Amino acid sequence: MIEFRHIDDIEDYLEPMDYETFWQEIKGFCLILIPREKCDADIENGVDEETVLMVLKNLARIELASILKLKWRCDVPMRTMH
Repeated sequence: MIEFRHIDDIEDYLEPMDYETFWQEIKGFCLILIPREKCDADIENGVDEETVLMVLKNLARIELASILKLKWRCDVPMRTMH
């Protein structure tokens, strides 16, 4: 299984996934998300697949970060006070 150290790592993992890949890859994490049947029905009823996927990826990121107690990576070095 993939090891995430920061929330950014989760985003990097999810970003390139298409709709089908998302469902295959996310299965192993046992997350509580919007059921696939609901998402498929929304797409069939005219909701843009990219919009559904964006929402799913954000929900997955939030849940994984919460479960793993991750924070955002800080790329800005801290300045010392003089």
